[in-house]
Amino acid sequence: MYDQVAQNKRRSLVLTAIFVVLVGAVVAAVLYLFDLGIVGVLIAAAVAGGSAFASWWKSDEVALRLSRAREADPVTYARLHNLVEGLCIASGLPKPRLYVIEDVAPNAFATGRNPQHAAVAVTTGLLDLLDRVELEGVLAHELSHIKNDDILVATLAVTMVGLVTLLADLSIRMMWWNGGRRGRNDPEGGAAPWLGFIGLGILVLSPLLSRLMQYAVSRRRESLADVSAVEMTRYPPGLISALEKLRDDTTVVAASSRATAHLWIEAPVARVEEEGKLSRWNAMFATHPPIEDRIAALREL
Repeated sequence: MYDQVAQNKRRSLVLTAIFVVLVGAVVAAVLYLFDLGIVGVLIAAAVAGGSAFASWWKSDEVALRLSRAREADPVTYARLHNLVEGLCIASGLPKPRLYVIEDVAPNAFATGRNPQHAAVAVTTGLLDLLDRVELEGVLAHELSHIKNDDILVATLAVTMVGLVTLLADLSIRMMWWNGGRRGRNDPEGGAAPWLGFIGLGILVLSPLLSRLMQYAVSRRRESLADVSAVEMTRYPPGLISALEKLRDDTTVVAASSRATAHLWIEAPVARVEEEGKLSRWNAMFATHPPIEDRIAALREL
């Protein structure tokens, strides 16, 4: 398990670098198609670096706002604070900021750039549905993401994926209505048309590539966080029972989005036809392994 944690940390650095390169490539393609030359390359590098820093610094706030989370009052949510404090003392983690989302669907996620600047959000549905032992298992799962440094690349993905998609969409719309300056100024300019096609290809494929990278962030990490949570609580039945209740519940978090789907303990999207029309599509591009597989793995511990 520790080898996999170390491997995930190295993979996080690689994925972060790929995100930055992808943003730079998209910006460079846009600027090339609009004939900005070397200035465009410098702008692309600045935008990629700046967006990566901004994502690293503020992406947790973006994720919390997208989910409509509010800070958990220590008196009203005393059980939540008590459980997190106990788990943090046992695992040597600083206590994260705690948030509550008004939603009947049971779910939770962790976000932040590092353990010192982390946050855990839970829905009111989760607090109402789970008993103390089950809730402890879910919170241990989220704290494991923080301890294993999963939250950095997962939180970066929220803003970087959105930025890539937005840039690609806006640039394609601009080209559709106005045409690229490169094509108008140099219709027979040697390699220019081919580079234009390459740039257009980057713009078209970048949203798909960024989504695939988003899926790569979470699938293995969820199963590893389950095992780490059991190591933290020393009680597998707690998390198993919690996952069984999440499996049986058919409600979906209303304040979720595809940009943040990979953060939650259970993907907040329709999984079966009763939950929504896009269930088959969601299953094909799932950000999480099936809950049944996660439960089976925990039962073998």
